[in-house]
Amino acid sequence: MADFIVIGGGSTGCTVASRLSENAAVSVVLFEEGPRDRNPYIHIPGAYYKTAQGPLLKRYAWEPTDDQRRAETPTMVQASVLGGGSSVNAMIYIRGVPADYEGWVAQGATGWSYAEVLPYFKKAEDNERFCNDAHGVGGPLGVSDPINVHPLTKVWLRACQQYGLPYNEDFNRGQPEGCGLYQITARNGFRSSAAVAYLAPARSRKNLTVKTGCRVTRILTQGNKATGVEYVENGARKVLYAEKEVVLSAGAINSPRLLMLSGIGPAEQLRKHGIKVVKDLPGVGRNLQDHIEISLVYELTGPHSYDKYKKPHWKLAAGLQYALFRQGPAASNLIEGGAFWWGDKAAATPDIQYFMVVGAGIEEGVDAVPGGNGCTLNLGQVRPKSRGYVELHSSDPMAPPRIVPNYFADPYDIESLVEGCLIGEEIMGQAAFKPYLARRHVPHVSIRSREAMKTFCQEQAHAALHPSGTCRMGNDELAVVTPDLKVHGLEGLRVADASIMPTLISGNPNAVCIMIGEKAADLISNGQQQSRWKADSAVCGVSSLAAHQP
Repeated sequence: MADFIVIGGGSTGCTVASRLSENAAVSVVLFEEGPRDRNPYIHIPGAYYKTAQGPLLKRYAWEPTDDQRRAETPTMVQASVLGGGSSVNAMIYIRGVPADYEGWVAQGATGWSYAEVLPYFKKAEDNERFCNDAHGVGGPLGVSDPINVHPLTKVWLRACQQYGLPYNEDFNRGQPEGCGLYQITARNGFRSSAAVAYLAPARSRKNLTVKTGCRVTRILTQGNKATGVEYVENGARKVLYAEKEVVLSAGAINSPRLLMLSGIGPAEQLRKHGIKVVKDLPGVGRNLQDHIEISLVYELTGPHSYDKYKKPHWKLAAGLQYALFRQGPAASNLIEGGAFWWGDKAAATPDIQYFMVVGAGIEEGVDAVPGGNGCTLNLGQVRPKSRGYVELHSSDPMAPPRIVPNYFADPYDIESLVEGCLIGEEIMGQAAFKPYLARRHVPHVSIRSREAMKTFCQEQAHAALHPSGTCRMGNDELAVVTPDLKVHGLEGLRVADASIMPTLISGNPNAVCIMIGEKAADLISNGQQQSRWKADSAVCGVSSLAAHQP
């Protein structure tokens, strides 16, 4: 028996479990299906090329629609390790724009306006450069400037400015337009994942148990109350009961999947798979959103990128530099610079995000170049209008889910992405970059027209791995959780992860997932205090109003 059970040791789950366990009077158990974050590559920023395509990822097939022109079934990867995405991602620290959160409120997420979530961003943050009305210091999450900025990153930033983009010192002050250096979730040359930032300091707490290598297969319910979980550990099925609450933080793919396996979701679908309906919630698994990205890969005129460190002697030199001084290529996240700009010129804020990857073949599914020295301009449309869904294939808890993202279902998304590609090409063609550029490798140099670029995007665009929205907040019939993250119609069960976002934020969502964890822990703790206050009042035989009087 535990007071609180948290399912999922990703960015949000680590945050929730750590914050709840600050109260020594309660016990917290955190379940994570993947291993502990002991792999050394996790903690070295420059080893991102290892974590971005290695064994710490779980791969799910997703179904393309007719307008995506896929020759084979593509895959979506999700982290499977303590810390979740924060242990394997490129560490880019982005919050989106204030309008993202005002949009949440307009869709029924009362209490989640920008002014109301900003304190939680600041509470989490320990920023090495900024300390102002937008940024905090002293929090668990290390946020820092890149230690090592490659010369080619600086060249690209000059090319951006030659094209007409202003230089932006801080993408997170509410006005992201322009080019600049990304801040990253790192501290003193090491990755600052949610596991490092939140769980590591809590390891000595006797009231926190972290169970890795455990797969939760079902949320247990009695009547309209969640009572615990069924899970598999070392091949054996076990049960753990929750005295107070179960918090589901398994992500936008697995949170709706686990709800449905537990009888919580669209009744018709559940009955089709022979699952007993506990609560008919038709919105579970709907509203799936993800950023869709495309990679433009270029061959360089010489060893002008991090690709040269693929050679053994250069790799050894980089390793020594990092081991001795925490400097050099291994201290870089390999994506130091980026930009936000308009694909849709009528949009109020930029809808295209650029990432200058100082190498080629770093991320899974992206080509290296024949000459061995390349770079990649990755870009994505950050406010997609297309919506997909997650469903069950069967009632088997070990079976993968059915994922249909419906990328490009709304023509707006493909048109905006194509415009972003054409702008990216113009940036790469500026005078500052010309001495370093040999040729474009992907797409083929023959692809120049807008229509040809559109076909390329339809064939080669890939998931940005930012799924969200499948258990969204709100009060309408398709909302899954209330604004305080309680599952509609059930007691003792909340969802806290990217799935609760009504709409995906304008950029990398990891910082937002940690903010959600901070706010969720507050909502839970305040709710428990309120419950105790009401219970004490009842025991004393006084009314709620009288108990509140001084």
